Amino acid sequence: MKKKILSIILAAGILTTSAFGFTGCGNSSGSTSSGSSSSSSSEDSASSDKVTITNVSYDPTRELYAAYNEAFKTHWKEQTGQDVEITQSHGGSGKQALEVANGLEADVVTLALEGDVNAVRDAGLIEDGWVKEFDKDSAPYTSTIVFLVRKGNPKNIKDWDDLVKDGVGIITPNPKTSGGARWNYLAAWAYADKLYNGDEAKIQEFIKKLFQNVLVLDSGARGATTTFVENGQGDVLIAWENEAFLSIKDYPDDYEIITPSISILAQPSVAIVDEVVDKRGTREVATEYLNYLYSDEAQKIAGDNYYRPSNEEILKEYSDVFNLDINLVTIDDFGGWDEAQEKHFADGGIFDQIYEE
Repeated sequence: MKKKILSIILAAGILTTSAFGFTGCGNSSGSTSSGSSSSSSSEDSASSDKVTITNVSYDPTRELYAAYNEAFKTHWKEQTGQDVEITQSHGGSGKQALEVANGLEADVVTLALEGDVNAVRDAGLIEDGWVKEFDKDSAPYTSTIVFLVRKGNPKNIKDWDDLVKDGVGIITPNPKTSGGARWNYLAAWAYADKLYNGDEAKIQEFIKKLFQNVLVLDSGARGATTTFVENGQGDVLIAWENEAFLSIKDYPDDYEIITPSISILAQPSVAIVDEVVDKRGTREVATEYLNYLYSDEAQKIAGDNYYRPSNEEILKEYSDVFNLDINLVTIDDFGGWDEAQEKHFADGGIFDQIYEE
């Protein structure tokens, strides 16, 4: 499985070095330091007065975990009397899964989708059945896929069919390395499936035309946002909902969000990396780190960072932020992540076929 994932990344030609952001006091959410990280020994990781864990996550969760980690530090200290230091790593979700599968020691992974956690599982690091270890299929918050366009929507983009028109420049990450990009692709597929009544040849042609309009295929969602927002490329960014809201927050006069008629329920997944926590003696703190994501405090942190809380009552508190009536398909409509991965994103899958053409 490691070799299979590695071949995907190398074929894309964009394997890069991981970036680590440390969420200790005084560091901002965007602070990073380059290079690989080796974990402490079990004694260092779980000493009586301090414990250290590493959370390997995906691109758009930087702000979320900068806030959550501070809340969890307080919670853990109050519960145990012990200090906890959390090392944070961010990158394209598929690439992050590869890093962990190839030896980056993560106590927990908080990745963009179940399929990326399964890649770590297939490397022998996570036990079977992980998806049922925490509530809501181990998805403590959700998101969806929207369009970010420039203020005034000069290309009059309203739905997926507008993205395949001539002269529309699209920015989206690479489905080979980005979990968000796979959600983007599947949301577009769901629209075309309805448009063409399940005619797969026509659906593939639609997706092929969409990717022919892509100007830049970044390795991760945050890189794609930078390309569109800061570098000014493209007419539309196919984006995580939370990324789009962050862009609006930073540049309220420059962008607007378009909600397509069909999108997808994006479920970022969390899991304990069993082999690592057992070696380092950090299972207790790692388990509570993920479990506390379901607390009312953490659910509100998720909502404040433009992720949809999995707690339905708390989600309703954000009804003035999120469109709760959006038509969402789910990964079950594609047979689950194992089937979707094999059909669409594996070597020789549909994405390879249409993109190579």
